[in-house]
Amino acid sequence: MDKHIIWSDMNLNPDDWRDSYKDFLEINEIDGNPNDEHGLYEYMVETNGEYLSDERENLNVQLAQPIIVIGDIGRWNGRVMGYKMIDSGNIKDCLYSDTDMTEWYVDRYGDLRADAVHHDGTNHYLYRVFKDTASPEQIERLQEKSITAKRQGQI
Repeated sequence: MDKHIIWSDMNLNPDDWRDSYKDFLEINEIDGNPNDEHGLYEYMVETNGEYLSDERENLNVQLAQPIIVIGDIGRWNGRVMGYKMIDSGNIKDCLYSDTDMTEWYVDRYGDLRADAVHHDGTNHYLYRVFKDTASPEQIERLQEKSITAKRQGQI
């Protein structure tokens, strides 16, 4: 297996949710049409969003150091590299995105990654935590090196 998907809203297929939607209507005694495509779509998106909230709770794990997100960003004018910090150091804070669709997964090497689709392209993220022994100065130096490398087109 190349990856283990944690959560995704890519490639949602209403047919995969149809039986669950019918059960939802029956269990909650809702007088709705189980063949209503709009209702099915709303149910699918809302329920899948609730699953993301569940995953955040499952991954509420506090680490000793901040998390660095290394990004390969797809933009209208080409690809760029960048990074951002998740200073909280909590794994659940990795599961936030401001893109149209996102898929978080663990790759075959055990690394947390994400692919995020937006109107200009697709971003690819790699999440890493600093070693417990990393000092604030070492973290800052890595950030400075990343900024310098980015400016020089090395990343």
